[in-house]
Amino acid sequence: MAKQAYATSSLVVGYALCSSLLAIINKYAITKFSYPGLLTALQYLTSVVGVWVLGKLGFLYHDPFNFQTAKKFAPAAVVFYLAIFTNTHLLKHANVDTFIVFRSLTPLLVAIADTTFRKQPCPSKLTFTSLVIILGGAVGYVMTDSAFSLTAYSWALAYLITITTEMVYIKHMVTNLGLNTWGFVLYNNLLSLLMAPVFGLLTGEHLSIFRAIESRGQGWFELDAFVAVSLSCVFGLLISFFGFAARKAISATAFTVTGVVNKFLTVAINVMIWDKHASTFGLVCLLFTLAGGVLYQQSVTTKGNSPGQQEAAEKQGRGEYDTDELDEENQMLVLSPKVV
Repeated sequence: MAKQAYATSSLVVGYALCSSLLAIINKYAITKFSYPGLLTALQYLTSVVGVWVLGKLGFLYHDPFNFQTAKKFAPAAVVFYLAIFTNTHLLKHANVDTFIVFRSLTPLLVAIADTTFRKQPCPSKLTFTSLVIILGGAVGYVMTDSAFSLTAYSWALAYLITITTEMVYIKHMVTNLGLNTWGFVLYNNLLSLLMAPVFGLLTGEHLSIFRAIESRGQGWFELDAFVAVSLSCVFGLLISFFGFAARKAISATAFTVTGVVNKFLTVAINVMIWDKHASTFGLVCLLFTLAGGVLYQQSVTTKGNSPGQQEAAEKQGRGEYDTDELDEENQMLVLSPKVV
C-alpha cells in the first residue's frame, strides 16, 4: 500500500513539474534558439522516437503505422502542425503570460464552434458564466499589456484560430479513425516531422540557419541553447507519459485540481525567475482568467455523474480516451502536449 502511494505521488509530482514548467521551458528554448521551425521539428522527432522506443519496451501500446490511415489523418496533422507553429512563434514574440491568456480563451471559441458547427447543446448557465469571466480577464489583460506589439498579437490571434480549429476538427477525426491515444501521438508527430522541412523552406528559416552556421564558423555550438532545446524536447514527451500515467492513478477530480494548481505554479515561477512577465494589473487579469477556467472545469465536471461520463471514467482507467469526453484543457494534454 505504501509503495502504491509512493508511486502515485511520484507520478503526480512528475506531471505537476512537467505541466507547470513546459511553457516556461519552451519560452526559454525559443529565446536561446531562435529557429521555431527547427525547434518544433526536434520536438516531433523526440516524441516519435520516444513513443516507438517505449512501445518496443512494453511501457505503452500504440497503433501500428500504415499509409492508408496516414492519408486519412493527414488533414488533422496539418492543422496540428499549424497550431504548434503559431504557438512557437507566439512564445518567440510574447511573454508566457500572454500565451496563457490566449490559451485560456480556447474554451470560449470551442463552445461557440461546437454549438455552431457540430450541433452540440448550448453551454449551461454555469459554463456560460465561466466563459464570460475568461473573456473579461483576457480583455482586461490585453488593454493593460505594456508589452503590446502588433507582431505578437497577430501570432496570438493566429494561434487562437488554429488551436480552436484543431480541437473541434480533431475531435471528429480521431473518433472516426479509431486511433488509441499513443497511436494519435505517433501519427501526429511523425506526419508533422515530415512537413517540417516544407515549412522551413517556405518561411526561409533554412537560410537563417545556414547564415548563422557560416557566421559562427567553428563556434556554432552553444551549450546553453543545446540545454534549452533538449529540455524542451524531453519535457514535451515526459508530460505525455506522466499525464497519462497520473490520469490512470488518481481520480478525474484530483487530476483536474492538479491541472489548475499547475497553471498558477506556471504564473508564479514565471514571475520569480525573470522579468519576461506582465505588469501587476496584467497579472491580476491573468489570475481572473484562470479563475474563469477553474469555474469552467467545475461546470464540466458537474456533468460527470451521467452514465456516459461514468463509462468515460472506466475507459480512462484502462488507458483509453475519447476526446469528446474530455474538457478542452485535458484534451490538449492528450492531443497536443507541446502546447499545454
